[in-house]
Order: sequence, then structure tokens, then C-alpha cells
Amino acid sequence: MTDLPHLTHVTHPLVQHKLSLMRRTNTPSNQFRQLLREISHLLAYEITRDLPLITERIETPLKPMDAPMLKGKKLALVSILRAGNGLLDGVLELIPSARVGFVGLYRDEETLQPVQYYCKLPDALDDRVVIAVDPMLATGNSSAAAVDLLKQAGAKDIRFLCLLAAPEGIARMKEAHPDVPIVTAAVDECLNDHGYIVPGLGDAGDRMFGTK
Repeated sequence: MTDLPHLTHVTHPLVQHKLSLMRRTNTPSNQFRQLLREISHLLAYEITRDLPLITERIETPLKPMDAPMLKGKKLALVSILRAGNGLLDGVLELIPSARVGFVGLYRDEETLQPVQYYCKLPDALDDRVVIAVDPMLATGNSSAAAVDLLKQAGAKDIRFLCLLAAPEGIARMKEAHPDVPIVTAAVDECLNDHGYIVPGLGDAGDRMFGTK
């Protein structure tokens, strides 16, 4: 795992192996989705490693003990549609009690700027750890816009989870939201002229759902 103050690059061998399988052009959609779900478990482990804990008195089969339990309100997971749902499903398996929200953004192919079409968020975001999920951090414009919406809704402790990141997207997020840490499985070379991550893996949403 390689860390910068705002960025955690998860270099675990299982993460990297599964990501390489996802990058392959001939990986079918069903396998792509399964690999994304598996990687999301491992990335979720990293992004939640410093969640606050309290102790609670419990009964074990042998004796009572003061056991560690998560502190505060249930986490909020926010999927940036549509590709974010691939990460969301896996993280929810690890944190099934989390509250779930959705932010719908699409990228204008001419300007590469985000256009909002949907937003539905859990309540009391100011009292929750909020994890925004989107497989691709490319230009960073959509991610920054999604975090803007979360902050407008009151969120204070926000983390961003992605599969791939481009240097341009990391820089954009650092500029717009330096208080939001990023956890990613890979930092790729750059963006091409169409705003796609290179070498990347193509359009994550299309590969998840078998669309063009």
C-alpha cells in the first residue's frame, strides 16, 4: 500500500491480480462484475480501517467482556451512477447495515463537464462517515461535483473509493476537496483526448452491463 496525505494506493497482490484480469479486453461482463465485487471488499477494508470504535459489554459463551463496536451512526455509502453500483454492491456485502444514497451524473462528451440528473441521499450525513464510490477517477470533474453535493447535504467526513485513478483526477480532487481522502487500486498514466484513463480498462459502466 502506497500512501500520500490525500491518497492511498492499494498495492495488495490480490487487488492487482484481479484488476489485471478486469483490464483484459476479452474479460466478459459477468466476470468483470464479479472481479469488481471482489476487489471492492479489499478496498473497503482499507478505506474503513480507521473507523472510530467504542466498547460494549457483551456475553460470550465463557465470560462477559468489553468488546469493540463501531461508534456513531451507520455509515453512508453513496454510489455515483451508474458505474458506482458495481463497487457499491461489494461494499454493502461487507457493511450491510450502511445507509445508501445515489448521485446521478453524466459527462458531457464535448466539455467533459458533469451534468446532474439525480440525487437521493440518506439523512443526518453530518453525523455519518460517508464513502462515495465510483470505479473511475478520470478528469475528476464528476467526482468533485458529487462531493460538492454531499457537502451541501451536510456531510463532513467524506472518503472517496475508486478502482482506477488518473493523475489529472487526483489533482482535481485535491484542488477541489483536499479534505477528502482517496483510496484506489491503481494510478494510471494519463487521460487521452476523450478524457478516458490510459491504459485503463475502457468504460467501466459499459463493461459491467454489456452496453456500448
